[in-house]
Amino acid sequence: MLFRKVDRPLPRSVDGPWDWPLIERRSRVVRRGACALTIAPAWGISAAPSAPGRLGRGGPWEVEAREVERAYGADRTLHVSLEEFARTLPVAPETRERLREGGVPARALSARVAVARRRREDEAFRRAFERFRAFERANVLHLFATFRPDRGFAGEFPEAVQCGPLWPRRYEPRDARRLAGSRPRREWVWYASPASSEAIAPEVIAGLARVDPRIRLYVRTPRPWTIAIPTDRVKVVTGEVDPGAWRRRFAGAELRIITGSRTLLEALELEGPFLYFNGVLGRGSRRRRHRPEKIVALLRLGARHGVAPALLRDLAEFARGRSVRAVVARAAARRGGWARFPRSFGRPAFAPPFDDAGALILAAARALARRGGGAGEIVQAIRDGSKG
Repeated sequence: MLFRKVDRPLPRSVDGPWDWPLIERRSRVVRRGACALTIAPAWGISAAPSAPGRLGRGGPWEVEAREVERAYGADRTLHVSLEEFARTLPVAPETRERLREGGVPARALSARVAVARRRREDEAFRRAFERFRAFERANVLHLFATFRPDRGFAGEFPEAVQCGPLWPRRYEPRDARRLAGSRPRREWVWYASPASSEAIAPEVIAGLARVDPRIRLYVRTPRPWTIAIPTDRVKVVTGEVDPGAWRRRFAGAELRIITGSRTLLEALELEGPFLYFNGVLGRGSRRRRHRPEKIVALLRLGARHGVAPALLRDLAEFARGRSVRAVVARAAARRGGWARFPRSFGRPAFAPPFDDAGALILAAARALARRGGGAGEIVQAIRDGSKG
């Protein structure tokens, strides 16, 4: 159920288009049982109540969260907070990453980190992170999905529950095999969401031009491209795409160029070749990856499970926007590590049910229903269990 009060329009960009399973929209809370469970992204930002003082404005879903708790009671309401995928850095590495992404060049990074430490920026970040994740709320289950747990992060933020990914479960590997068998021509698809995708597009196209038979590139992007495109080999789509048609094209592609977390997990479910590009910032010597933690976490998992080093290097270079033409040409010709792309990069390093965020949410919901309350105790038990 999607609950939004009748006099409150949905926040901008929330309202679709969706191709989710059936959604039942509600404008008021109707009690159907003894307990309730809600799911929100980053609950401490999106649904936390207003508070006095600076930066105290509540989240865009605070009214709805309050209405649910008013109807059921706080101890019979369990809020699941889905935090950003694979962003589980302890404070000191987080400071370094924040400065790197902010534009501090590599040669100056260590000195700038030392300045941040003297200025007690680490402590300021820790306090802000705890506040704006609402870690003090006993009935909020904060799920930090990733591929491998970080012990340092767990030690610094014991309220954070690290777990395996929330798998989309949109595809099965047989979908790819079935559609690939009926594909009339070689085709790659590119979910080109980052604005900097256009900057590397000429190199991608040039890399594909080196192979025979010819590969057609289908690009889905939210913004028009201004560069010249060889329309006989590349199709760029900027408008809405029929969800069913996109699923079939994505599943049947010979290779997928993906971004962010959702398409990364979908590509992993399909067990086929992919390249990852989440965008770059800056130019020249200041060019740097945008939010690379997801591909970094996956590459580390692959390295631990014996994925070919040459393939891992190609994936890392492409994610940086480097050696794009050469990497694309090798992938298209299936040379080197691309000759045998792994079906899996390894299983997430968590014990059940922590290996799957979806299974963990279901376990929490069933515990709440079975007990008829005790949301805070359930959350604490899950937090304790996540420590191993």
